[in-house]
Amino acid sequence: MEGSGEQPSPQPQHPGDHRIRDGDFVVLKREDVFKAVQVQRRKKVTFEKQWFYLDNVIGHSYGTTFEVTSGGSLQPKKKREEPTAETKEAGTDNRNIVDDGKSQKLTQDDIKALKDKGIKGEEIVQQLIENSTTFRDKTEFAQDKYIKKKKKKYEAIITVVKPSTRILSIMYYAREPGKINHMRYDTLAQMLTLGNIRAGNKMIVMETCAGLVLGAMMERMGGFGSIIQLYPGGGPVRAATACFGFPKSFLNGLYEFPLNKVDSLLHGTFSAEMLSSEPKDSALVEESNGTLQEKQASEQENEDSMAEAPESNHPEDQETMETISQDPEHKGPKERGSKKDYIQEKQRRQEEQRKRHLEAAALLSERNADGLIVASRFHPTPLLLSLLDFVAPSRPFVVYCQYKEPLLECYTKLRERGGVINLRLSETWLRNYQVLPDRSHPKLLMSGGGGYLLSGFTVAMDNLKADTRLKSNASTLESQETEEPAAKKRKCPESDS
Repeated sequence: MEGSGEQPSPQPQHPGDHRIRDGDFVVLKREDVFKAVQVQRRKKVTFEKQWFYLDNVIGHSYGTTFEVTSGGSLQPKKKREEPTAETKEAGTDNRNIVDDGKSQKLTQDDIKALKDKGIKGEEIVQQLIENSTTFRDKTEFAQDKYIKKKKKKYEAIITVVKPSTRILSIMYYAREPGKINHMRYDTLAQMLTLGNIRAGNKMIVMETCAGLVLGAMMERMGGFGSIIQLYPGGGPVRAATACFGFPKSFLNGLYEFPLNKVDSLLHGTFSAEMLSSEPKDSALVEESNGTLQEKQASEQENEDSMAEAPESNHPEDQETMETISQDPEHKGPKERGSKKDYIQEKQRRQEEQRKRHLEAAALLSERNADGLIVASRFHPTPLLLSLLDFVAPSRPFVVYCQYKEPLLECYTKLRERGGVINLRLSETWLRNYQVLPDRSHPKLLMSGGGGYLLSGFTVAMDNLKADTRLKSNASTLESQETEEPAAKKRKCPESDS
């Protein structure tokens, strides 16, 4: 293991390095369950009722499969040939098998004793098969199903994969759909396609999906172009965006702007003083406490989004949780001791945020955005009607909503307003299939709905709202054109006579 950890040391200079490094964000995969974590040394991770450390993951390639051993260490799993059909004696049907709970000779105490001895999950599964009185009477399909079920229970096999839009959207939709407004992964793919998200674009996004839509746009743009994120409240929530693990260069083209200042920007009353409306002297103490609370809230959201099972079952977990919760308290006396440095750091960050807001306001004032994406828990009609003014003509816009009725109202309002074409209200339909030899079929459980999308294109509105005088002139010209053929018709009977 030490040799495998030393191999990637000469390769961090390559930008396309596919090896896991300390501090990277990764996704743990077990069967169809995902969990996003950050690789840190001596950090205990709980996943699917298994706890382990990610120290041995560092240096291996993405996609490597590991096995949890004693002590919570991860060891790369060696490829092993599956048992051949010779060792299996399958029955013709399952009609004579009775599930009375007496077919397994091993008791729970015996299985626990095997675990205490350090026997691996594969050997435990093999012993369960050997001590089952009805295993040989089952059909081949039933035997495979039994083995798969026992492996999932006793074998702790975890694959470390690289975060992507598809993986993170599947993870959020399966475990915490409420945080992403029940947006299904195929609906997110439709949004990226209809919105024409590509490198070099200047996009506007308003989303309350924990930063998943923003991260998907940043991944597709590849760090080229600019994204202006409008956020409600005190600041943008980017818990899912952090799980992508983007480099710092991707953040250079990311701007944020408060949603409550959009109206003033539209009417031309926006000024730099509006961003610093609170007095700095009185706000220093309040912000020093408020930012810590905001950080704690954001960290809790990140932990809630990535945590699956409570880690309080182990005493070591309680110690780590206590140290994490006590960190702000430990930092308090130090910050009080160097209060001037802390205040200066706060002012520097406030100035940087203020500059970024001014840059975002300047970009919005140009009113030449290449697209608009709205995926919010708020009503889409007022958001879309106000934000469309910042989009250039002949550009796409996409609005997501979990329900159809708000988008129907938005559809009618847009038709009355004008300035848009090709309006389309759609819902994607998704069905998963099980693909196995001689038993491929649609899965019994499928998603009931993944939300609705309203898409269209903007057009210039200057020529649409013409003066009534121009319309009257046009009507007189049309009447003159229709009168000319009438004069020619009079000559036709004269020539006949």
